Order: sequence, then structure tokens, then C-alpha cells
Amino acid sequence: MSSTRRVVIAVFPGVDLLDVTGPAEVFALADQETGGAAGYQVELAGPTRGEVVTSAGLRLVADLSFDEVDGVLDTLLVPGAVDAGPGGQVARVDGDVVAWVARVTPLARRVVSVCVGAHLLAAAGLLDGKTATTHWSTAAQLAAEHPEVTVDPDPIFVRCGSVWTGAGISSCMDLALALVAEDLGEEVALTVARQLVMYLKRQGGQSQFSVPLSRPPATRRDIDDLRMFIVDHLDGDLSAAALAARMCLSERHFARVFRQETGTTPGAYVESARVEAARRLLEGTDRPLDQVAAACGLGSVETLHRALRKQIGTTPAAYRRRFRMTS
Repeated sequence: MSSTRRVVIAVFPGVDLLDVTGPAEVFALADQETGGAAGYQVELAGPTRGEVVTSAGLRLVADLSFDEVDGVLDTLLVPGAVDAGPGGQVARVDGDVVAWVARVTPLARRVVSVCVGAHLLAAAGLLDGKTATTHWSTAAQLAAEHPEVTVDPDPIFVRCGSVWTGAGISSCMDLALALVAEDLGEEVALTVARQLVMYLKRQGGQSQFSVPLSRPPATRRDIDDLRMFIVDHLDGDLSAAALAARMCLSERHFARVFRQETGTTPGAYVESARVEAARRLLEGTDRPLDQVAAACGLGSVETLHRALRKQIGTTPAAYRRRFRMTS
């Protein structure tokens, strides 16, 4: 049994509901899937104890007031809130919340912002000299108000040491899964992702997409099952002949059905899935290129180079430099 991982999530009037409940659900499922060994203990802290009305109009209940938060924290998670401005959404920066974040940050092993919560971290001075991300709609605001922060509006999340910043809305789930992966390993995070009917996203990086999710579900369940099989067996024989045999179809009929259901050929789909896996390894590990190529079923470094140039127009080394998870 691991020690308790205390997670304190800030809540305040107008806070984005999913920014709070999404990560909390991920941590709860991690506990469930490990039989309690994960040890996550989630607490909500607000300006006062009691009800807090969220941006969705639903109410959350703060377990603690800001003044009552003390002791050691594993994770301080700071979501955000927005107001409508003449040019669109504007991140709300409440001075009392900023002061509280600055006060409790030394108590925490890591500090995490979700969506426009990055504006609160920046106002507390936690992002000075760091690269950070936020919701795309307020990235320009963050950059203008905090020129000492390098704002990258594209990544799903950015990690700089013990400070993590996440992009907008549903990406809070990707960010929380990455925290679970850091704490408990990718197998646990993958198990949680499956329970959430999510794919385990790459841990950092730009232009996030998941090959199985990049196209709508097929009308045939067997094709959707085959897509999952492909992702889970990238280093195996995924030739059109092998996949057709698995489907008990002739190779010609299989190719026709697959294109009809997915909009692409089996070979192109497999290559895209392998490139997606290679991008995850390039972003999240230091494995040599020959190991990356082998693990993804691309075979050789030459094939890896060729596939990345074809799919995303860059080399493995350049991609790793640009999108490596840790700064």
C-alpha cells in the first residue's frame, strides 16, 4: 500500500466544472483500479467551506476554506474561470486566489494548472522563465500579460520540472492521466483510460491526435475491434494479408470494406498508427531511435525517418527536440 497522495483542487465561483471533476474522476479510478494502492485523496478548497457555484451552474462543495489548507500536499491543482469580453473569452484572475496559490505552493510536491488556471499560476509568479500552455482562446492574453512566460498554445500540456500546465476543457483528462502515469506507471494509466473509454494520449507534445479517434466509429463492430487490435499489436504482422485473414475475408474484399468504413487503406492506417506510437515514444522517453522503430513496428531507423517525414514533415530527432515532455 502506497502512502497517501493528497490532491487539493481549488474551487471558486465560476470555476469550470470539468476542470475540477475530470481530474478527480481520473484519480478516483486510479484508486479503484489499484485496489486503493494509488492512495489519492482529493480535497476541494474554496474561499470558504460549503457550496461553490460553477460555470455550469452546478454546485460543488468545498471541503476546506483556503485558510484551512496546511500540511504537506502531493498535488495542488488550480483550474480556471473565464469572463465574456468584447473580443471573446477573458481569463479571470482573482487576487485572493492568486495569493492563496502563492502561499500553498511551497507545501506541494507539484503544482498543476488546468485550462485558464495557468493565468493564476502566472500571476503568482510560478511560470516566470518557464514554457506554459493554456486554453487557446486566452493564450494571447497570457502572453501579453506575462511576457516573462513562454506561451505555447498548441500542446495538450507542458511540464517544466514540478509545474505542469494544461490546455483547455477535456484535455484535463489527458493531463490527469499523465500525472497518474508519472506516479504509478503507464500500465495503470492505460487501465484508467480504458475505463474512461479514452485512449491514453501522448504525454506532452503538439498536434495531439489519436489514430483510433481521428475517424468516426465504423458502422461495423468488427472493423472497430480490428482498429483496436492494430493499436495493441504494432510490432506484429499487420500486413493486409494478415489482417484480412484475421477478419476471415479475402484480401480484396477486406481492403474494400476497410476503406469503406475508415476512409483509408489498411496499409495507410497501420502506418499512421505506428507513427502515432513513435511520436509518443519520442516525446515521453529517451529510447534510441532503433528501439523506437522496433517497438512501433517500423523496423528500422531509416523506415522511421521516412514515415515521420511523410506523415508530419520532420525527422525523429527534430521532433524529439521540439516536443519532448520535460523541459
